[in-house]
Amino acid sequence: MSDPVRRQLLRLGTLAAAAAPLARASGAAAAGRGGPRFPDAWFPVTDHGAVGDGVTDCTAAVRAAVHACHRAGGGHVLIPAGLWATGPIHLLSGVDLHVAEGATVLFSTDPSAYLPVVRTRWQGVEVFNYSPMIYAFGQHGIAVTGRGTLDAQSDNAHWWPWKGSGQYGWEPGMPHERADWATLEQWGAQGAPLTQRVLGAGHYLRPSFIQPYMCADVLIEGVTLRNSAFWNIHPVLSRDIVVRDVRVECEGPNSDGCNPDSCENVTIERVTFATHDDCIAIKSGRDQDGRRVGVPSRRIRIRDCVYLSGGAAVAIGSEMSGGVSDVVAQRLRLPFDAGLGEASVASVLVVKSTPTRGGYVRDVRVTDVDAPAWTYVPFEVTFQYAGDTGGAAPAEVTGLSAARWSMRGPCEYPVRVRARPEAPVSEVTLDRLVFDEAAQDILLQSVTDLTMRHVTVNGLPQEGSS
Repeated sequence: MSDPVRRQLLRLGTLAAAAAPLARASGAAAAGRGGPRFPDAWFPVTDHGAVGDGVTDCTAAVRAAVHACHRAGGGHVLIPAGLWATGPIHLLSGVDLHVAEGATVLFSTDPSAYLPVVRTRWQGVEVFNYSPMIYAFGQHGIAVTGRGTLDAQSDNAHWWPWKGSGQYGWEPGMPHERADWATLEQWGAQGAPLTQRVLGAGHYLRPSFIQPYMCADVLIEGVTLRNSAFWNIHPVLSRDIVVRDVRVECEGPNSDGCNPDSCENVTIERVTFATHDDCIAIKSGRDQDGRRVGVPSRRIRIRDCVYLSGGAAVAIGSEMSGGVSDVVAQRLRLPFDAGLGEASVASVLVVKSTPTRGGYVRDVRVTDVDAPAWTYVPFEVTFQYAGDTGGAAPAEVTGLSAARWSMRGPCEYPVRVRARPEAPVSEVTLDRLVFDEAAQDILLQSVTDLTMRHVTVNGLPQEGSS
C-alpha cells in the first residue's frame, strides 16, 4: 500500500470514530456495526431556490443545501417529489441525500457540467477525470436514501456513444474512449505521477454514477438508479458500506451494478439488478497501478439479491490486482423476465483475470442459488479474460465454494475452470449443485484439492460426488 493511501485510510478511521456524536437520530444499521445515523434536521433543496420542473438547473441549490446541512452538524438534504435537473452532487460528512418517493433527479448530459475534474479510478487505474454524478472524497457518515429515482439520462445520443460501438449510437467520425483508455493504461504501467494523469475536458472516459472515494460509513438505500453512463455504484478505497433495497436499471455499456473497489466491510442486500454488464463486480485495481496502491477488497457480504439481467451475478475482477478475500454471497435469485431485453444472467459466480493481473482471490463462498433462467456458465474461473493470454503474473486463486445451487434453466458448461499449470486453482468445493440442462460436461483445467459432493448434471451424478 502506498504511503499516501495508507495515511488517508488511517485518517478515515479517526474521522469515523469522531462521527459517533451524529448517531442520535434516524438512520440504518451497517454490516455488523452501527451505520451512518443523522440528526433529525431537514434541509429541503427548495429552501435554496431549487425548482422541480425538470428544466431549471438546480445544481447550485443542491450544493447550497449540502453545505448548509454539513455546517449544521449533519442531517438530511431533502429532494421532494418532482423533477429536478442538476449537475454533479458532491456529498460532505454527515449528509444524507434523501430522494423522496415521487422525486426524479435528472442529471445533466453535458460533459462540461462534470468539471472540474476529480480524483477517481477508471477500470482500475487512478486518474483525474469527469466527476461522477454523485461523488464524495474523504468524507464519513454519508448516505443516499429514499424511494425516488436517480436518472443519468444516458442513451445512444448521450454518453454511451463514447464507448465507440455502433450498438450504442457511435458512428464513424464520432469521438470515442479508446485512445484515452490506452493513454491511461500506459500511465498506470509506467507509474506516472497521479498529478499528471489528467483527462476530463476534450477526453472521453465516461464517469461513474455514484462514487464515494476514500470514504467511511456509507449508506445507499431505497433509490432506483437508471441509465448510467458507466458503472453505477462504485465505492473506491472506502470502508463500512451498505447498499440496501436499491434497484439498478441500465442496459448501456459497462453498466455494472455495484463494484466495491479496494473496499472493506461491504454489505449488499436486497438489491435488484437489471443491467447489461456484471451485476456485482468486486475489484481492487488493475495491473501495475493496482499493485502500486495495494489495497484489497475484503469482508464483502451479499444476500437476498435478485438478478434479472447482466453478465455475472457475482464477479471477482477482472481488475483485482490488489487482491480480494472473504466474500460470502447467500440466497441469490435469477428469475426469468421475458419483458427484459437481456437474456437473464450469464453466470452466478465468475472469477476473471489475465496473466498480467497478479493479486489473489481467496475464500469466496456462494450458497443457496435459485435460477430457473438461462445462464451461460454458472460457475467459471478464467485467466483468459477478454482473450488476454500473455503475461507472467497470474493471480493466486484459492478457496472457492459453491453450495446448494438449483440451476433449472439451460446452460453451456455447468462448471468451467481454465487455469494455468503454473498457477492452479486450489481448494474448490462444489456441494449439492443441480444443473438440469447443460450442453457440456464440467470442465476443470489445473484444479487441485477439489471436493465434489452431490453434484448432478442432466440428472447424472458426477464423478467424485458422494
